[in-house]
This record gives sequence, C-alpha cells and structure tokens, in this order.
Amino acid sequence: MSTLGGVCGGSVRSALDLLFLEQRSALIGTLVRIVHCRQTAEDLAHESYLRVAHAVADRPVAQIRAFLYQTARNLAFDHLRHEAVRRRIEIEEADAGKILDVASHLPSPETATIDRQRLSSLESLLAALPERTRRVLILNRVDGWPYPKIADHLGVSPNTVYNDVRLAMSYLLEKMNRLDGEKL
Repeated sequence: MSTLGGVCGGSVRSALDLLFLEQRSALIGTLVRIVHCRQTAEDLAHESYLRVAHAVADRPVAQIRAFLYQTARNLAFDHLRHEAVRRRIEIEEADAGKILDVASHLPSPETATIDRQRLSSLESLLAALPERTRRVLILNRVDGWPYPKIADHLGVSPNTVYNDVRLAMSYLLEKMNRLDGEKL
C-alpha cells in the first residue's frame, strides 16, 4: 500500500487513511528523531495527516506517501523554529530566592531617615523666609507659575519676582549645603 500513486475521487481519503495507519509508527519515529519528543511527534503526525487530507481533497497528489512525510518534516522544522524563538523571548519561572535578591525601588531606611531630616530642615528654612519671598518661591517652584503670572497675582513687578526667587534659592542652597557639611 505504500506505493500509492496519484489517487483521485472518493478513494483518496480511504487510501490516505490506510497509508497513515500503515506508516504511522515509522512517521512518528522520523518525527521523534527531529523533535526529540514522542508526544510532540505524535501531535505533528496527526497534524500532518489532517493537512494532507485537506490538501488531497482540493487537488490530486502524485505521491501521497512522500507528500505525507514531507508535510510532517516541514511541520517538525516549523515546530523547532517556533520553540527556538519562544526560548529566546520567554523567561524562565523565577524561584523565590531570585525574587528576593531583586533590589527594592524604595530607599533604604537610612536614606529615608536622612531625607526626612533634610525635608524638616528645608521646611524650617522656608518658614524663616519673608512671607512674600516664600510665596513667590512656592508659586514658582512648587506650583510651576511663571514670573509674570506671580507678579500679577501679588501686585509686584516681574523683576521683583525674579529677585525674590534668586535670593530665596541662594539662601536655601547655602543653608542646606552648610547643614549637609555639618552632618558629615
């Protein structure tokens, strides 16, 4: 039966069924040598049968056996390519030890304490600024207001706003640098 030539008509399906049953073990063996997994080879053999059955229903095939084996090999090689791509893209499941070794995005307790102390110092320094200078600085640096808008809001010139921001920033930087230097 393995020497089937081109078969036409209703006997095509039955001839393919007989050929597949006769060649199933050998076909799976061929596929196992390619994909190195019996279960995958069995799945590919079944897929090959379905594809060949679909193809011979549409058009005559001169060598069904060769067509079946070639279809199976093509599916096996496609499977191997797909697996290679998947291995490059997918990451392996991480164990708990690896997950615990990942650095935290949160600051260390020491850094958090230092940052709280610096913020407290900055708040104290801001409170020591004259009222208008503090408001100008907060409106500009915290709220993002431009100088002309602040000037209109407070009833002063844009030049006054510029000078207040410059003086406040200079004062704060100098005092914060001095405090940082004392803590070292």
